[in-house]
Amino acid sequence: MDEMDLLKRSSGPVTRTRISRDLAALGLGDGDVVMFHTRMSAIGYVAGGPQTIIGALHDVVGTQGTLMVTCGWNDAPPYDFVTWPQDWQDALRTEHPAYDPTLSEADHNNGRLPEALRRWPGAVRSRHPDASFAALGAAAAELMADHPWDDPHGPDSPLARLIAHSGRVLLLGAPLDTMTLLHHAEALAKAPSKRFVDYEQPILVQGQRAWRRFHDIDSEDGAFDYSAAVPEGKEPFEAIARDMLTAGIGRQGRVGAADSYLFEAAEVIDFATAWIEDKLSR
Repeated sequence: MDEMDLLKRSSGPVTRTRISRDLAALGLGDGDVVMFHTRMSAIGYVAGGPQTIIGALHDVVGTQGTLMVTCGWNDAPPYDFVTWPQDWQDALRTEHPAYDPTLSEADHNNGRLPEALRRWPGAVRSRHPDASFAALGAAAAELMADHPWDDPHGPDSPLARLIAHSGRVLLLGAPLDTMTLLHHAEALAKAPSKRFVDYEQPILVQGQRAWRRFHDIDSEDGAFDYSAAVPEGKEPFEAIARDMLTAGIGRQGRVGAADSYLFEAAEVIDFATAWIEDKLSR
C-alpha cells in the first residue's frame, strides 16, 4: 500500500496530536503502564512513523506512565542448529555473537515499533535473549529486571510484573492474535499435554560470551494443541481474544484508521487461563 492509499484510508495524515486524542478516547490515561502491539499500516499514513506513535503514547501516559513492547532477538541462532553437521555447529558456537540488550535487534516479525522503542533514550531491555522485552518510563527498570532465564513467560517474568503494576494491553491496529500476554496464560494454565522447548543461545556473562541452555513453553508452534477447541484455520489467540470481547472484557475504538483494542492485563490472564484449562481439559 503506497502513501496515497494510506492517506485516503485515514482521511489525511495521522499526526501525533490525532493519535493522542484517539488513544485518550479509547481509554488510555495518565500514569498507565501499557504493553502495546502495533500494525502501523493499519493506522494510515503516520506522519513521522514510529517516532510519532511512541511520542503520542508518551503524551497520553505521561512521565509517570510506562510503555512496554515484546522484542525477541532477530538474529538468534535457530533452535535446531544442534541437528546441523558438526563442523557447522562448531563454527556457530565459536563465532555467533552473544545476545546484547543494547545491540541485538528486536525480531523484525514484531514490526518497527519494538526496535524503535528499545533504542529510545532511557529505554530498558530485559536480559533474556529469546523472549526479551523492552520498556520506557517510570516502571521500566522494575518491569525488566532479572528476567528469568527459564520459564521467561511465567511467574516473575515482565508479563507477570505487567499485571502486578495493574498494566494494560493495547492493540494499535494489530491483529488480536498478536497479544503476547496470552503466552503468560499458557505458562500458568494447568492443562494436559503442555509443550516445552529446550534450546541454547549465547549470552554475555561478566562481559564474556557464553552459551546457555534455556527452557520455556513452546511459544513458536504453540504451547498446546488447540485443534479440539478452535476451528481449523483460526488462530487460537484470536479465538480467546474474541471470546473475551464477547464476555465484555476490553474496549474497542479507532486510532487513525485502525481498529484498536485496550484490555486490562489482569482480566486477560484470568479469562485466558480459565479458557485454556476449561476447553483443553475436556
